[in-house]
Amino acid sequence: MAPPDPPLLELRDVTRQLPEGAVLVRDVTLVFRRGEFVAVTGPSGSGKSSLLYLLGLLDRPSAGHVLLEGRDTARLSTNELAALRLQKLGFVFQFHFLLPEFSALDNVEIPIRRLGRLKGAAVRDRAMALLAALGLGDAARKLPEQLSGGMRQRAAIARALANDPALILADEPTGNLDTANAAAVFDIFERLAREEGRTVIVVTHDPDLAKRATRRIHLVDGRIVSDSG
Repeated sequence: MAPPDPPLLELRDVTRQLPEGAVLVRDVTLVFRRGEFVAVTGPSGSGKSSLLYLLGLLDRPSAGHVLLEGRDTARLSTNELAALRLQKLGFVFQFHFLLPEFSALDNVEIPIRRLGRLKGAAVRDRAMALLAALGLGDAARKLPEQLSGGMRQRAAIARALANDPALILADEPTGNLDTANAAAVFDIFERLAREEGRTVIVVTHDPDLAKRATRRIHLVDGRIVSDSG
């Protein structure tokens, strides 16, 4: 019998401590499976964003191990980590970080071109399909400043999906949105997990939105105090 597939993402006894001594994340062990929709909550300064940066290979732990698809990332070089992020992960932040001089379509094309799996017209076709799926087909050639806040965040989600990642990480993605647009963003995340089998991990301060996740992790002072499905 073949061994079971490893978890998509795993943290083993992970601590992140700053050089001056402050501990951002303390002794965290977590396992994430494919298709989970996870909300990470906690008071300000509890380590939510720090945890997300460790999960997204944007920061390295001071102790412990971060495994992606069973691969220990501890000894990977900076360039190897960047390549893994481009291939396997998608990021959505509170501020959309769309390049202002490029259209929504161009912004979504950038990571596709960087990865290089697709060439020529296939790049534009992929980007257009993603924008259309998120209701932005008619706005694809508009600049970010011509889009509403909700549209900009949907464009950022399309960009996060550009290279078909297994894992989507979002840091307060609804922090600058009104209630209706925030709910619409969570609708998208729910669909990505339920219908497409992607793992979605969202840091949020909004308890009502967090309740929509299928799993909720609560942090206080860098420690996990609850992990419930």
